[in-house]
Amino acid sequence: MVNTELVVLDMAGTTVADDGLVIRAFTEAIAAAGVPEEDSRFAGMLDYVVETMGQSKIVVFRALLDGDEKLAQHANSAFQDAYGKLVADGHCEPIPGAEDTIQELRAQGVKVALTTGFAASTQNAILDALGWHGLADAVFAPGEGVRGRPFPDLVLAAALRLEISDVRRIAVAGDTPSDVQTGLSAGASIVAGVLTGSAKKPELDAAGATHVLESVRDLPALLS
Repeated sequence: MVNTELVVLDMAGTTVADDGLVIRAFTEAIAAAGVPEEDSRFAGMLDYVVETMGQSKIVVFRALLDGDEKLAQHANSAFQDAYGKLVADGHCEPIPGAEDTIQELRAQGVKVALTTGFAASTQNAILDALGWHGLADAVFAPGEGVRGRPFPDLVLAAALRLEISDVRRIAVAGDTPSDVQTGLSAGASIVAGVLTGSAKKPELDAAGATHVLESVRDLPALLS
């Protein structure tokens, strides 16, 4: 096995417990865009959100709202506000053992990056709530010049920023098929799905995960 220089970890569902927060925030956001729960379109939209879990939220809203950029931006802002309020109200907990895992990896000389499909402001709200600023070597969110999952950009941005010598020395872990697709597209040697989030083992296997783990806590043993 190639020595791992960098581990790229997803946040919600992988290192941070989701506990339905994305669905709650989406429900508020799509209502702000004119689609309340009573609307006949709501159920199909919710299914799409679940199917695309892990992807950039603005991209998801663009797809749901037929490319109406103004409406998609409005929904995305409402999502950020709703999710941020849930986090500020204390609805944000780490996956058990996640913090210790990150510290253990770094103590072994492995660099760690935290990535998300949320906007940078939402990511920062989570880091604030958990006291995780500085826990990882770097954090990345979709933005200008960096596409969200399933594109490889988040992983490659981490590799560039942290001066990794070879993409084959990267391990990626996440709880969705989009996380898996991102890691594979980036050329990582290890692309692990974890079962603490939205996807089940068959979905992660079908996406091409090299390994499926019960939790991110199992990752150091896999790399040793």
